[in-house]
Amino acid sequence: MEANQSIISFSEKTSLKVALVGNPNSGKSTLFNALTGLHQKTGNFPGVTVDKKSGYLKLTPSLTAEFIDLPGTYSLYPKSLDERVAFDALCNPENEDYPDVTIIVADASNLKRNLFLVSQIIDLKMPVILALNMMDLVEKEGDVIDIIRLSEKLGVKVVGVSARSKEGLKALKQALLEPIPVPQYDFIDVKKLASEVIDKITEVVNLKSDFEAFQMISNFSQIHFSNKNSDKKDKIAAILNAKPIDCEKLQSQEAVDRYRTINRIVEECITHQSAIKTESFTHKLDSILTHRVWGYVIFLTVLFFIFQSIFFLASFPMEWIETSFVVVADYAAKMLPQGELTNLFINGILAGLSGIVVFVPQIVLLFTFIAILEDTGYMARVSFIMDKLMRKFGLNGRSVIPLMSGVACAIPAIMSTRTISSWKERMITIMVTPLMSCSARLPVYTLLISLIVPQTTGFFNYQGLILMSLYLIGFIAAMAAAFTMKWILKSKEKSYFIMELPVYRTPQWKTVGLVIFDKVKLFLLDAGKIILAISVILWFLSSHAPDNRLVTIDKKYESPEMVLKYSPQEREVISASEKLEASYAGILGKAIEPAIAPLGFDWKIGIALVTSFAAREVFVGTMATIYSVGNTDNSQTIRSKMKEEINPKTGLPQFTVAVGFSLMIFYAFAMQCMSTLAVVYRETKSRKWPAIQFVFMTALAYFSSLIVYHLLK
Repeated sequence: MEANQSIISFSEKTSLKVALVGNPNSGKSTLFNALTGLHQKTGNFPGVTVDKKSGYLKLTPSLTAEFIDLPGTYSLYPKSLDERVAFDALCNPENEDYPDVTIIVADASNLKRNLFLVSQIIDLKMPVILALNMMDLVEKEGDVIDIIRLSEKLGVKVVGVSARSKEGLKALKQALLEPIPVPQYDFIDVKKLASEVIDKITEVVNLKSDFEAFQMISNFSQIHFSNKNSDKKDKIAAILNAKPIDCEKLQSQEAVDRYRTINRIVEECITHQSAIKTESFTHKLDSILTHRVWGYVIFLTVLFFIFQSIFFLASFPMEWIETSFVVVADYAAKMLPQGELTNLFINGILAGLSGIVVFVPQIVLLFTFIAILEDTGYMARVSFIMDKLMRKFGLNGRSVIPLMSGVACAIPAIMSTRTISSWKERMITIMVTPLMSCSARLPVYTLLISLIVPQTTGFFNYQGLILMSLYLIGFIAAMAAAFTMKWILKSKEKSYFIMELPVYRTPQWKTVGLVIFDKVKLFLLDAGKIILAISVILWFLSSHAPDNRLVTIDKKYESPEMVLKYSPQEREVISASEKLEASYAGILGKAIEPAIAPLGFDWKIGIALVTSFAAREVFVGTMATIYSVGNTDNSQTIRSKMKEEINPKTGLPQFTVAVGFSLMIFYAFAMQCMSTLAVVYRETKSRKWPAIQFVFMTALAYFSSLIVYHLLK
């Protein structure tokens, strides 16, 4: 297919909209990160909740390019919400993300498969640049791609790049500045497949190519028509109804014709150095990592290593951060004048901040490991080996990605279920994903584990083992809930699971760094704002009381009887504790204490349970504030204050093994995240599902916690 071309130049423009599109695992997002770096923003594509990543790059002093990272797709026949977003952005000129130029990112080491999407976009007659990514792998395999010949055959600019090592980026940027050819001839003659209908459609709508008319035949329900074009939509619908066409058969014929042309082009443009290739490193490693037995053993070993590392490596910076806050609080108490503002600063703001910042090292470690596993290609193997297991519980291998993403945060994990085509499997995945222990639970777990599990020296420690067990308990609960819903939800859909396993690669540390930066920023700014705001509100509720109760308590402990009975330091400690119990926060805690007492929780824990319904990690900030207000010793860390807390009824430490595990199990199962419920409502378009989710998870948390407490008590 030799092609004459028209030429489009963007030299007169000051801004350029560039779409990045490609198959999953083609390295599209890596190229996006390499081009835009930190100049990125995340939002939603218009009308849907699919994540939209856009970034900016100055090509010249007067020309700025906006790059839009479209969701990965194998073809212009959308099967999921993500693929529909990419389809609409490329096929609908009225879409606000319709690009000036499209960069198609193709895996050069698997060019035949990638050229199917390339050929379809070429037939849309758009300004296109083909970026052949992973050229380093092609060279490593001993193959040679004739880029000049390939460009002639396709009729578009072709640039070889290696996004991970940033090779070829300069040439790609230069290609955007030069005039861009647009092919004038179709990659294949689609008109012969439905000539009569295509002719009638082109009479109704002014189109750039026969393939656009062909798309209206095979994808009519997916194509967006504006209100001003509603009459054209009705006319096209009438044409299609008058002559019904088997769309699946039509698409199959198109695919055969495209691959016939693709095979010829690949044969002419790729030279293989050796006819027989030895088994690659990837295949050898996959024989172990995807083994039906060893695959699971290795995965559990990886998890064990991660959770041991989180406790062992994070303990040092956490101790330094805790000590720093203690020093600052002690210094502030000595230097600042006594009063409400000083009390607010020390027991409200500083205590709340310490409850946020102290867990940053563990958040960093968790997301570092997750980013490395994803960037190396190992997470795709986890999905593959888990598919058979998932199907027994009403899910499939594609559900593993949301479930594993739920270890980071349930919100994007639930949004990622759009790639699951089966309604039933998608709904089950949405409903059970919040049972996976997310990063918001990590501060709660680590705080409680440090109180009740002895710390051992060295890399192997019981604390890491308990943490791993909590994550496994979340997974087991998710599977049990999925199995139950498998029989409750009814659907006649048949699902399938197709996943391409990428080659193993060394992690790109810049990409890992960007992920960590983004997640820590999200934790500190988004979650941090909530925690800090609630900490300040709690300080007020804990430091003030109705009527003159606090004044009465002050007078009580200034009486001669109390002065003789207690030392000044003892009077201060007892008085602070009694004031906390008499405060607004104490009244709230006492009101709910009867409901939570069977779980081993006191009124202070009750306050934390209520406040953490905004976000689970608020529990730590709440405990930090309560124990700062109720304990006047600023030289102690929050953990040491909680460890010394005595249950007045039993005379034993408040946080016993039974209470600690009861509380951890409650947080492992409870739906204490309003944002997650909002996302479930947005994704399901129904109040019923988030309501069911809240009720069943809260009931599961309560009764599981009840059983654990009474078994360990």
